[in-house]
Amino acid sequence: MRSHRWLPIVCAFVVAACQAPTTELLGIATTSSVQNSGLLDAILPHFQLATVRVHAVGSGLALKMLADGKVDLVISHAPEAEKRYVGLHPDWVYGKIAFNHFLLIGPRSDPARVAQASDVLDAMRRIAASGASFVSRGDGSGTDEREQSLWQQAGVSLPLPGRFISGASMAVTLRQADERQAYTLSDDATFWQLEHRLNATALFTTDPRLVNSYAVLSPAKNALAGRFADWLHRGDGRDRISAFRVQGRVAFVVWPADCPSAGPDAQPCELLPDRR
Repeated sequence: MRSHRWLPIVCAFVVAACQAPTTELLGIATTSSVQNSGLLDAILPHFQLATVRVHAVGSGLALKMLADGKVDLVISHAPEAEKRYVGLHPDWVYGKIAFNHFLLIGPRSDPARVAQASDVLDAMRRIAASGASFVSRGDGSGTDEREQSLWQQAGVSLPLPGRFISGASMAVTLRQADERQAYTLSDDATFWQLEHRLNATALFTTDPRLVNSYAVLSPAKNALAGRFADWLHRGDGRDRISAFRVQGRVAFVVWPADCPSAGPDAQPCELLPDRR
């Protein structure tokens, strides 16, 4: 059964300004993949204008929290859900800040021969036809949104007999897939963070359909959220994202300054190379 229970991970980052301590509080809801990758731990201590409280949840729930007024700002990677919410909230300010890749992860034995696929849709069809196990997030996250889209584009009917729902974060889903010798879809930064603890490997990475973009959304009237978004877009936050590494690899490529970034359909000007 598809699970709709989320267990938010809440972290607080308290940063003192150089002058007097600030009393402003900024509530951020962000996809768990951003949290699991370690990015927020690396960059938030450098934002010295507020105390930041982070709710690490799936993108779908993060956007709902913003719509319900429970947080001030969202970092999301679910373009279709973003499009729906932006349509309902024309006062929200939207901007892409970074991108990386989704990866198809699986057992090294690769029973579905995913590594030999011609494209990611062929890879999804191979998994379905082989009867191999697949662990899905199933939580309304950006990863879940992309997975559902890939199954649909591949012409595969769900549910599959070997498909399991974790209903949990990317880190938990990767561990479950590893234990089951199953395939799963993951963002590359989270996989790299956990790779040394897993037997699974990245089997397919190179397809434009696997580009994974991250956006910041906040109400225009929220000045503090606007300052944080600007810090990520044009300030020191941009450089902090660019400098962040996981196992020595660039985890998030900052959004090119000359590329359109103001809508969910925006794409980076150039694709990433194979980053396995």
